[in-house]
Amino acid sequence: MRLLILVLLASFLAAPAHAASFSDFLHAFRATAIASGVSPDVYDLSTAGLTPDPTIKTLVETQPEFTTPIWSYIDQRVSDTRIASGKAAIDKNRALFAATGKRFGVDPYVLGAIWGIETNYGSVLGNKKLIKPVIRSLATLVWQHRGRYEGDKADFIAALKLVQRGPLDARHLLGSWAGAIGHLQVNPSNVIAHGTDGDGDGRIDLQDSLADALATSAKFLLDLGYAPGVDWGFEVSVPRNFDYMLADRTTLKPISVFAGLGVKRVSGKPFADPSVPVFFYAPAGAKGPKFLMTRNYLVLKGYNFSDSYALAVAHLADRLKGAGAFQASWPRDTKFPDLAQRKDIQAALIRLGLLKGEVDGRLGPITSAAYARYQASRGEVADGFITLDSWRELTGQ
Repeated sequence: MRLLILVLLASFLAAPAHAASFSDFLHAFRATAIASGVSPDVYDLSTAGLTPDPTIKTLVETQPEFTTPIWSYIDQRVSDTRIASGKAAIDKNRALFAATGKRFGVDPYVLGAIWGIETNYGSVLGNKKLIKPVIRSLATLVWQHRGRYEGDKADFIAALKLVQRGPLDARHLLGSWAGAIGHLQVNPSNVIAHGTDGDGDGRIDLQDSLADALATSAKFLLDLGYAPGVDWGFEVSVPRNFDYMLADRTTLKPISVFAGLGVKRVSGKPFADPSVPVFFYAPAGAKGPKFLMTRNYLVLKGYNFSDSYALAVAHLADRLKGAGAFQASWPRDTKFPDLAQRKDIQAALIRLGLLKGEVDGRLGPITSAAYARYQASRGEVADGFITLDSWRELTGQ
């Protein structure tokens, strides 16, 4: 009995705090924050009178990166207006973008694209419906205990440390509902890790200094493995009977391997360096645009894990340089499964031994690869593109 009690006690202590009320949570979390290096005074001042943000739960459940078809996501963020505004914004700050690009080796247009997609070139930073006190947002997220609990907890502690460090106090440390800060929206943990003074004033303020925001994001991308001088990827065409099972981002292959299989740039231009490692990516299956992606595309996914986000940033960067739209059409008439049906698909793939992990309804590259194996087993084009028909096929409904 004593052993059982000790085991249960250990399990309780190891479990994340999940207090019944928000105030109980703040009281319980105080010791964790202090043990992590936050001063008692900073914690008490930052959380005094704090209430949870009632909008957070809905925002978590409706993130567009995971609920919107990739072409709709890109359409909304790489619009003619966004492109025109971006060209004007970059031209207005041309010297700063050039200096940041020279200092870090990161393509200034990639930074400009992140700026455009994250805050519409800074224009939303004064919108109180979108930009909120970070401490409140992150405290709410940790209390609600969404799937990203450990990351939210680390960001909450990091935000408190940013308040402790200054120059911004808890009221003026502003960001998105998920806690991302400033012009290019960097979460607090990464501000601590990669924050860089871009304007030489001895402070790091991503909200009010575009120079600091650009320098921090450039340093962040470099630390993620960004390779200066390497493009994010190329839109390509493939020959008939192409093996879509080659869409494996875990093992990159030289461009020359794909070129030898008949893969070509849709622009008609030759690949400048056939030795560059890439992976094949068909986000909308055999009927949509296809790409060879470099590691720099994966770096963009390190900035934000969504493929929709990464491809939107990559495409907007090209459009800001004057390139045109993707040449291949998206399969816009596709019908997709809802959340319950997506979970059914994952559960079916797990039962078939094709997928490992949890059923969460998020159909990322791992689920797509599992579905491609299922398609291959049935002699279908194994492009891994999951639609409502996939649900019907896997569940017999």
